[in-house]
Amino acid sequence: MNEKVESRQRRARKSRVRMRTARVTRLTVHRTPRHIYAQVIGPEGDRVLASASTLDKDLRSGATGNIDAAAKVGALIAERAKAAGVTEVAFDRSGFKYHGRVKALADAAREGGLEF
Repeated sequence: MNEKVESRQRRARKSRVRMRTARVTRLTVHRTPRHIYAQVIGPEGDRVLASASTLDKDLRSGATGNIDAAAKVGALIAERAKAAGVTEVAFDRSGFKYHGRVKALADAAREGGLEF
C-alpha cells in the first residue's frame, strides 16, 4: 500500500478504538472518487442498522462524486437512522479529512436530526 492509504487507515484505527471502548452507535463514511457511502453501525460493531450511498436508485441519477450528492446521502442516512430508532451517533470519518464531501455529509445528517 502507498503511504497515503496507510496514514488514512492508521487514523481510522485510532478513532475506531475509542468508539468501540465507549460502546456507541457510529455513523461511518467511506468515499471513493466516484461515490460516497454511509452506514450506521450498532454499538457492538456487528450489525448495520441503516445505510445509504450514491448507488441508491434515488441518488444515482446525475453526478455522484460531488458535495451535493454527499449532502443528499447525509440527509438520506439521517432519515433511515431515525426510522431505525437511532438519534445519537459518533461520527466515524474512516480517517478521511473532515473537509469537502465528508463535511457535507455530516452537516446534512445533523440537519436531518442525527446528533453527534
